[in-house]
Amino acid sequence: MNNVPLYLPLGFVATILLTCYFLVKAAYGNKIVAGLLIVWMIGQSAVAMSGFYTNTQTMPPRFLAMLLPPISVIILLFATTRGRNFIDLLRPDQLTLLHLVRIPVELCLFSLYTHQLIPQLMTFEGINFDIISGVSAPVVAYFGYYKKLLNKTVLLIWNLICLGLLINIAYHGILSVPTSFQRFGFEQPNIALTYFPYVFLPGLIVPVVLFAHLSSIRQLLKS
Repeated sequence: MNNVPLYLPLGFVATILLTCYFLVKAAYGNKIVAGLLIVWMIGQSAVAMSGFYTNTQTMPPRFLAMLLPPISVIILLFATTRGRNFIDLLRPDQLTLLHLVRIPVELCLFSLYTHQLIPQLMTFEGINFDIISGVSAPVVAYFGYYKKLLNKTVLLIWNLICLGLLINIAYHGILSVPTSFQRFGFEQPNIALTYFPYVFLPGLIVPVVLFAHLSSIRQLLKS
């Protein structure tokens, strides 16, 4: 990864921090949320910088160690009364604005592709149209929650479409990693996501974006 210009990892770190900022802001500055994010980032940074994730031939795949914990937390929050109460109190406007991070993520992915670290299919030149979610997020937040000109149905449709875009790239991204489960990107495997700081795309950014969509959908269905 030494051939990558410094602005790329720095820009990605800034995107990670921006994701955490929007999530904590949506939770009204909840110190427990902030603390858990800090502990997770420190722990995963140490693991990633040790080279743990670069060995992709183990069984089970090591990248599950960065995927399963945040996904388990999401399931726990939706499965428990206390967790659902927490979700229902989140700020929907900030949950929507959080999707702005998908713009710098897409730019970083394209740069990683030009440096032959991820396959083309993970970029907007391939089958990744996730940048649409990021560009439309401030518009939806402004007219949906500040001006209240968009009804619940429109907000639900937007969340469902953008959720589909997220699942599309997450699916292809995970199955492009050079493991025994690889199905895509054989001409250029997805090796970037096994290095720091890019491990935080599947290990933090994608789960948080997923959580934001699911929480918004729950709030809209309850309203």
